[in-house]
Amino acid sequence: MSSVPKAFIPYGRQTISEADIAVVEAVLRSPFLTQGPAIPAFEKAVANKVGAAHGVAVNSATSALHIACLALGLCPGDRLWTSPITFVASANCGRYCGAEVDFVDIDPATGLMSVTALEQKLQLAEREGTLPKVVVPVHLTGSSCDMAVIGSLAERYGFEVLEDASHAIGGQYQGEPVGNCRYSAITVFSFHPVKIITTGEGGLATTNDQRLAQLMTELRSHGIVRDAERFEQPAVGPWVYEQQQLGFNYRMTDLQAALGLSQLERLDEIVAERNRQLQQYMELLAELPVQLLEVPKDVLSSVHLAVIRLQQATAQQHRQVFEGLRAAGIGVQLHYSAVHLQPYYRELGFAEGQFPEAEAYASSAISLPLFPGLSPTDQQRVATELEEQLRAFAPELMA
Repeated sequence: MSSVPKAFIPYGRQTISEADIAVVEAVLRSPFLTQGPAIPAFEKAVANKVGAAHGVAVNSATSALHIACLALGLCPGDRLWTSPITFVASANCGRYCGAEVDFVDIDPATGLMSVTALEQKLQLAEREGTLPKVVVPVHLTGSSCDMAVIGSLAERYGFEVLEDASHAIGGQYQGEPVGNCRYSAITVFSFHPVKIITTGEGGLATTNDQRLAQLMTELRSHGIVRDAERFEQPAVGPWVYEQQQLGFNYRMTDLQAALGLSQLERLDEIVAERNRQLQQYMELLAELPVQLLEVPKDVLSSVHLAVIRLQQATAQQHRQVFEGLRAAGIGVQLHYSAVHLQPYYRELGFAEGQFPEAEAYASSAISLPLFPGLSPTDQQRVATELEEQLRAFAPELMA
């Protein structure tokens, strides 16, 4: 008699309430589906929530990173540095602007950009005349990088800071919300379905600089200016607008913004649940030869991901455990392979050995399921399956 297959547990999943459905339905019954009142309301609500002066909503965090780089003046001949452990968009945004891209190795305990490595790289770049124009620290798994140190280095070496907080809305650094831009020019959030809150697809940039906000607002919509006082040519009628720079169609819709507004009301509740699940994993996995990424001191993580590293496992064992978990119905994932070893970046001259901590991370990390609604029973099943795979493929680590 065949056994009933176990239900598949994904690594992430959105949470949608009846209130979310109701607000989207209301927009569908309204005169505005695309560019209406929900977008500025969402921008204001997010900016207020994180303590920033301005919010600019767009169709993805990738788009937000791109227009943020353009607003900061990144162009051919400039350099952008970011972490090699991130989604490729954190680096690609520099390439979209024609800039050179380089990487700063990570802290192996947290997975975040190492401020020690950053300072050492800046010292060398200053001597060689190759300082970056923009540095993009990535708040991996929802934990903020050490922004006070990075901000201090920015003042010393003259670069702009663009926070990639795609994982981190609802998180805090030194008791203040991620996204307040105290130590950066711009912060970018993602609202992809597996992130903390969702707009279906979408992103948003916060800033305290009105000029940057205006630039990003225009860049998201073809570079068009509608304020007659800023026209470069005489207006021939009330229908006139001017395209004053090359922009893009990166706009968010009212449907998305309305969903985001509804989700934002539950942000603190969602972050609290994610932190409870992370604590549960800490207890369940305490006796296994794995290490959850550390949340730095003075940080409240939004816990987008629960990432473990297999201690002293080989690359082959890492793959076997990963594939074994997938076969058992546990939808683990890797966040992330090292960006500098992607084929596109290899063609630019990057190779193995340049960022050893990032490469070691990529051969040992596994993202476990974590999302609102994941039950304690499901978490116990994840822990049990992980133990079984370790015993099967890395028994010497279990001794």
